[in-house]
Amino acid sequence: MDTKQIEYILKIAEENNITRAADKLFITQSALNQQLLKLEKELGTPLFHRSRVNWRPTRAGEIYLHNAREILRLKKDTYNQISDIANTRRGQLSIGFTPGRGINMFTSVYPAFHQKYPDITVEPVEKSVHELQQMISDDGLDIAFLTLRQEDHTNDEYIILVTEEILLAVPSGHPLGAYAAPPGEPLAVMDIKHVRYEPFVLLGKDSTMRSLANDIFKQAGFAPNILFETRNNNTIIYMVQTNLCCGLVPSYYAQNRTADIAFFQLPNHPSWHVAASYKRNAYLSRPARLFIDMVKEHWSSNPFDRPNRLNPEDADVPAITAMPE
Repeated sequence: MDTKQIEYILKIAEENNITRAADKLFITQSALNQQLLKLEKELGTPLFHRSRVNWRPTRAGEIYLHNAREILRLKKDTYNQISDIANTRRGQLSIGFTPGRGINMFTSVYPAFHQKYPDITVEPVEKSVHELQQMISDDGLDIAFLTLRQEDHTNDEYIILVTEEILLAVPSGHPLGAYAAPPGEPLAVMDIKHVRYEPFVLLGKDSTMRSLANDIFKQAGFAPNILFETRNNNTIIYMVQTNLCCGLVPSYYAQNRTADIAFFQLPNHPSWHVAASYKRNAYLSRPARLFIDMVKEHWSSNPFDRPNRLNPEDADVPAITAMPE
């Protein structure tokens, strides 16, 4: 099934520019333009509003692009189903994940996957949650591994792999650091109001973690003093270690507690999910299903998958419910 012309037009729309699209396709701009003009002549209407810096689809172009993506999805699903039936163990698989822990997950899982499917070409893609969600929606990815809450879900499919708690990170040199549980012990519970006057480093406003953090501060009844914003949880960890700020981080980043940071659970135990996502109504190939199972097993072997949900009302649980003197 030759869909080369469709791929050409989709690339123009993706780049919003015919020159950049031609570069990405490794063909000349003239050749790409001829393909577009040929299609527009066949359809009897232009597909793009032309400009030097921005090629926007016309109404006809929007219809073409929507159905073109569906045609490519159907082609991919057809080939995947036949490949599974024939057990050819060949093909391609595009996998998205978020920065930071995502690459650690991928490099841990991929070698074992490659042993089982050595002839599957895997394309890793590292982007933000919202960018990955858009790529799934646009059929730009087979599967993506995301960290988000239920309310962050789009209309595509989600498979919840693990639940992860969000923790408060305080410099160990801070007076409150003395109330942290010692290594190997369950975390103490700390009301975030106790650090309402301290500076925070938070993830950017476009992140799913930031929307969760905003809800935490809103429920606590104060707006945080934001030192700066970042795109990486590791940056928050490093800044807390240098005694510059406090932070809110997923429990994954507290697996190996350091002497520089005091981690606390919050009283209401806010959490989110690590989930696998794929296009709604798309066929999930056997290799894709295996990769998801392997990622779930990977996360399940990590401590954050078994959060010790402490109840601050229990007598043996260290909980700081009043501001220490």
